[in-house]
Amino acid sequence: MIDPEEQARADFYGLLARLFYAPPDAALLQAIAATKMEGEGLGETWRELSHAAALADPQAVREEYESRFLGTGKAPVTLYTSAYTVRFTNEVPLAALRGELAALGLGRQAGVHEPEDHIAALCDTMRHLIAAQRELAEQERFFNRWIAPAAEPLCNAIDNDAGAVFYRRVSRFARRFFQVEQTAFEML
Repeated sequence: MIDPEEQARADFYGLLARLFYAPPDAALLQAIAATKMEGEGLGETWRELSHAAALADPQAVREEYESRFLGTGKAPVTLYTSAYTVRFTNEVPLAALRGELAALGLGRQAGVHEPEDHIAALCDTMRHLIAAQRELAEQERFFNRWIAPAAEPLCNAIDNDAGAVFYRRVSRFARRFFQVEQTAFEML
């Protein structure tokens, strides 16, 4: 049985994975709108996201997602974390990431063509590590290597994109959640 706090962490990663993988449908928007969270910090950004979900038109959110993250040609904002972390042309983070995923017993599903450094895939990996009750040190290593370096620049890119409306709230929640995770890992 997984601890309720760990289940909540896994659920937040799962939600972020889902929101970054594809636009939410009406049912997911309604579920987000109906879920309440108290407190400052994470609770405050959740309330903003919940309010945005309550007011959101699913078709408008779909159009926002497609125009901001997919686009034709180069998308205004990329959800691939290597775009925010590669500093030299000879760096090969995908090879290292694929190796680490293989060591964890994970890999790309058949029919999936996106590179593994998509923020949705990384969040889903963290969800898996938590749900499988992997050691916190292992979770911390994965988070610090693959999510933490890209989290701030990715969230900044979304926040600074004039066409981001609903996803600006997703970004604010994601940024705060990743900050909470980073702080918790530093306390280990």
